[in-house]
Amino acid sequence: MLHKFVCHNGRIAPMEEVRLSPGQAGLLNGWGLFTTLRIYDGHPFAFERHWKRLAADANRINLPLAYQPESTIQQLTQLIQANQVDQGCARVYFIYNKAGYWVSDESMPDVDSLICTADLLERKGSAHLGVQEQGRHAANPLAGVKVTSWLQNVWSLDQTMRRGFDEMILLNESGKVAECTAANIFAVRGEEVTTPPLSSGCLAGVTRGVLLEIAGELGVRIREAPMSLQDLLAADEVFLTSTTREVQPVSQIEAQPVQQVRGPVTRRLAEAFSRYVAESL
Repeated sequence: MLHKFVCHNGRIAPMEEVRLSPGQAGLLNGWGLFTTLRIYDGHPFAFERHWKRLAADANRINLPLAYQPESTIQQLTQLIQANQVDQGCARVYFIYNKAGYWVSDESMPDVDSLICTADLLERKGSAHLGVQEQGRHAANPLAGVKVTSWLQNVWSLDQTMRRGFDEMILLNESGKVAECTAANIFAVRGEEVTTPPLSSGCLAGVTRGVLLEIAGELGVRIREAPMSLQDLLAADEVFLTSTTREVQPVSQIEAQPVQQVRGPVTRRLAEAFSRYVAESL
């Protein structure tokens, strides 16, 4: 559930007082970016990593990002305080107002900034995954960009939840595993961990990036390599990563159980990530 106050172009106000217009072309076209940050003990985690991805994505979609990370983190911190968030999550949106022809003559910045906070969706236990073919198009020039036109993801998640699953594995046009609708995916065979490369069409997840950096300290090798559905089904362990779920074990893919649920490698990586968060904060 979203919290009462939001920050719109640097101004913190109750949600009902914030006005968005149909004249903001990017709002209706989905020409915008967003990122979701985790809030621990009132502090946003890994803001610099999220900002780096936002800036790179803005360059890819030609969104003129005039905002600075220093002012954005200050506004985010003030919003967390206004909403009295201890444990939760935040979203930072940048909406391109001047895209296309359906633009009003209202006075507005080229890009709107919108920050909101919300309760954390609690995920307990392991995940049961469905599979969707043609769920990602790796050759799309916008593949891996976290744009506000997020219908494919939320629609796919809705479809899989109607089937009784928690998440959906998205295969790309080559039949390779890309990611889930809101998570990166990893397979464990022995002591080696594999995750799809960015060329699969997956998002460069922040939690994914942290694990790629810290796994070596545990003596665990994570490699980025193309992955088939059969690779997942044959794995000893499977787990998901995302900002809101951290490291979550997978118990079943379609009708097939995973051999080890929260096995030793998944557990070590989950514990290492928790330590990384604590040290970062």
